[in-house]
Amino acid sequence: MKKGVLLNSNISSVIAKLGHTDHITLADAGLPIPSQVERIDLAVTQGLPDFMSVLSVITQEMQVEKAILAEEINTINPEMKNRILAHLDLLAQMQGKPIDVEFCDHENLKKITHDSKAVIRTGECSPFANVILCSGVTF
Repeated sequence: MKKGVLLNSNISSVIAKLGHTDHITLADAGLPIPSQVERIDLAVTQGLPDFMSVLSVITQEMQVEKAILAEEINTINPEMKNRILAHLDLLAQMQGKPIDVEFCDHENLKKITHDSKAVIRTGECSPFANVILCSGVTF
């Protein structure tokens, strides 16, 4: 049995295959997922699993260089934005490398997901709780 924190074999596989600048999307329950992108559906019911728990585990396995969020999160869900940014700040400290954070409109974020290696759907039911995590290098 795998010893690490991340036990989901599909997510583990996607992260292991990421190269520099490849990205995955961590999504709330409502984000549309492009049909050509691998869908990893973790949603069990509303709120399970929650977005921040999944983000926390994924970022223990993945080197993150950049994160992209929808600019609408600033006004519609600022509490979630603050939680995501606080997590990314801590992650940057642990990685010893900065994490660039970009905002774009939600429609553009949905277009960017078409190039994601996978979209991981959580049970999160708060608006605009989505982040695109761009892979960095550990060296």
